[in-house]
Amino acid sequence: VLAVARFYALLPAAQIRTFIAIWPALVLIGLPVILVLLQPDLGTASMIGMAGVTVMFLSGLPLRLFVGAGLAGAAIIPIAFSFLHDYQQKRVLIFLDPEADPLGAGYHISQSKIAIGSGGLWGKGFLSGTQSHLHYLPEGHTDFVFATMAEEWGMAGGVALIVALFLLLRWGMRVAQRTDDRFARLVAGGLTTTIFIYIAINLMMVMGMAPVVGIPLPFMSYGGSAMLTVMICIGIIRNIDRNRDALRDRW
Repeated sequence: VLAVARFYALLPAAQIRTFIAIWPALVLIGLPVILVLLQPDLGTASMIGMAGVTVMFLSGLPLRLFVGAGLAGAAIIPIAFSFLHDYQQKRVLIFLDPEADPLGAGYHISQSKIAIGSGGLWGKGFLSGTQSHLHYLPEGHTDFVFATMAEEWGMAGGVALIVALFLLLRWGMRVAQRTDDRFARLVAGGLTTTIFIYIAINLMMVMGMAPVVGIPLPFMSYGGSAMLTVMICIGIIRNIDRNRDALRDRW
């Protein structure tokens, strides 16, 4: 996000609709994406790619480029699927039919749905969830922490958490809108979108609306590196908001 935002901040406005505005940004995004894919870590690579493309969109590139790229990406999905590792292909297939292997590859998502559904409206109570505390739900403290919380606090707790995260995202986008400095605006918008991608993918994953990937839920999942990443994003956005007047003078 920072590198791509810096590139577009230095790019003259007259060149924003030329080819020179595209290929350097794709290099800045593609290099870390390829390196992370080689790990292999498809989830993190997808995060990097989507965050970078978001900054490209916010910079003012023509919408037709993104529509065309989306259609081209959809066309090559069958080819890209063949290059995935066996466990990654299995995750996609299980996403389409979790009941095909309920005790194997589909176990995570099946138990997650059971945990969320069994919480009902008000939940079973703090530390009273059976799926998580009897160890039926795998990774209930990290990737599937929302399922653990929904079982204990119910639909009311889950909706309250989503509303709180929405208010955080709304604040981040308002910071981006109020900032006159082009670089700061792209950074604030890009980092806010990065947090949104974390939230969206994790919630869709635990609800069975997306394949299982190792994406944590911000401020909820256990883990130092994930928490550090999100806190750095929040700190940068907060700094942009606090120094808005100084950035306006520079602009």
